[in-house]
Amino acid sequence: MKNSRGSDLIWECKDKEGATWFKSHISLYDFSAINTTDQDVSDKLKKILKNAVRLNSEFLSKWNGFKVETQLEFPLNWGLGSSATLFSLISSWADINPLMLYFKVDNGSGCDVACADAGQPIIYFANDDEISYTPIEYKPSFSKKLYFVHLNQKQDSSLGIKTYLKAVKDRKTLVKTISGITDQMSEAKDLKTFSGLMDKHEDVIAHHTGFEKVKDQHFSDFWGSVKSLGAWGGDFVLATSNKSKEETKAYFDGKGYSTVLSYDEMI
Repeated sequence: MKNSRGSDLIWECKDKEGATWFKSHISLYDFSAINTTDQDVSDKLKKILKNAVRLNSEFLSKWNGFKVETQLEFPLNWGLGSSATLFSLISSWADINPLMLYFKVDNGSGCDVACADAGQPIIYFANDDEISYTPIEYKPSFSKKLYFVHLNQKQDSSLGIKTYLKAVKDRKTLVKTISGITDQMSEAKDLKTFSGLMDKHEDVIAHHTGFEKVKDQHFSDFWGSVKSLGAWGGDFVLATSNKSKEETKAYFDGKGYSTVLSYDEMI
């Protein structure tokens, strides 16, 4: 971010290769796009900036011109928290709490925004009265048996959350059960225990929402466990495998999923 001539905001987003995928000339009067390459992205940016100003009236109050440039470190369609990172970065610039900004704009749990702001693994807790997260040490001894597989489709997290909230039954029991599984997964000492908890997590979500488990959808003949990540069905899944890296990648490649990252590669 740097000063620019005039009293407008020039916003440019670049992909992993440095190519521009979004650019907008934004009025600092009401954050509307004077011109833009994508109106939907501009509308979301406008909503974020307006709420950042509501949280800190000094933010962008001097009507200086600015140019903001962002660059992804992974392919655009991966869905690895680029929106959450945007909330974190704008909050840092505006000197406000990123979670407070997020909840003024969106309706998710806020977990991904907390992760964007954290420097290590966390356990995130949220209910109607409290939101908190606790940093933890997490270095599983079986990390070489964990893989992240991209499903070749960018999931709209907001839409996924709305679909979940509409479908979920007995939410209080669901939250209590999933919280227990989370604690157990963070303490699992071996792959067998961890995989069993992954399966249990998928079973519980399927029972309470009616969603089809991702393994049943795409990988019914896979020898390990497969768990949805993110907004239940998009972006990446987590898979466990006792077979070699080469065999594991060959399986998913044969199913048409060529992006398979080891745990260590992802972290």
